[in-house]
Amino acid sequence: MKTKVYIDGQSGTTGLQIYDRIGARDDLELLRIDEDKRHDIDERKKFLNAADIVFLCLPDAGAVEAVSLIENPEVRVIDASTAHRVAEGWTYGFPELSKEQREAIRTSRRVANPGCHATGLIATTAPLVRMGILPADYPVTCYSLTGYSGGGKKMIAEYEAENRSRLLDSPGIYGLNLRHKHVPEMQKMTGLLYPPVFMPVVDDYYKGMAGTIMLQNRLLPGKPSAEEICERLQEYYRDEHFVSVVPFGQNDSKLYANKLAGTNRLEIVVCGHEEQTSVTALFDNLGKGASGAAVQNMNIMLGLDEATGLED
Repeated sequence: MKTKVYIDGQSGTTGLQIYDRIGARDDLELLRIDEDKRHDIDERKKFLNAADIVFLCLPDAGAVEAVSLIENPEVRVIDASTAHRVAEGWTYGFPELSKEQREAIRTSRRVANPGCHATGLIATTAPLVRMGILPADYPVTCYSLTGYSGGGKKMIAEYEAENRSRLLDSPGIYGLNLRHKHVPEMQKMTGLLYPPVFMPVVDDYYKGMAGTIMLQNRLLPGKPSAEEICERLQEYYRDEHFVSVVPFGQNDSKLYANKLAGTNRLEIVVCGHEEQTSVTALFDNLGKGASGAAVQNMNIMLGLDEATGLED
């Protein structure tokens, strides 16, 4: 019997990307609501309760509403919004965090898909905290470069308009109040005692992300070198399919944020020397940073190979 899947918010950027990844799979039955009824609560409720797996690709308020409409206890939910990422009763959907995290996702009925920027910071910082390399009270700073598709339909239209502002030709720093919506999940899932200082940057390319943290090695226990930090991260992610660490010194002289666009891979690059270290996560903000991660989580929840239907 095929698994019934419903995407609530099927016409948004993330919803369309999820459909692109699972639409042709013969092990799934996709339930498709009529376009003219996608705002009809009764019709949505019918679909939400008829599915085995529901993807929520909605604004936060819409995601909360959708969960309230689900009465069938067998329905499993993967929420791509920010609404439930630090909520009680929800499992955070970053399986590479640990074996325990992957198992929690496998058995969960409510999974919160990570934010794109949060994916990069958590991938680099959480292992360092867990391994005792980075003190939990370290003042972490991070900048994260993203393609404009991360802003959804409105931003995509703005960047692709014929008569767009010339300001869009250059990188745009935003989140200037330092209270970006991904910060709470960043702090919780890394184990940091204090919120990281986080600065996102959007630039004139469609998709791809580079999230970087910068460390003063003299403030770390044992004062490890950048090369030693790289080796420890390689060990941490040694058995992972989608996350890998480039051997120290083998990266190119420049890092490009769109390198892994179109894949579900996340590549960590460590640079620096004995006194200072940078750790960068490269990935696709629409792939491992959103829809690819959602499909990976669904595969885990269904007991499938987590790479099923995903591009390496």
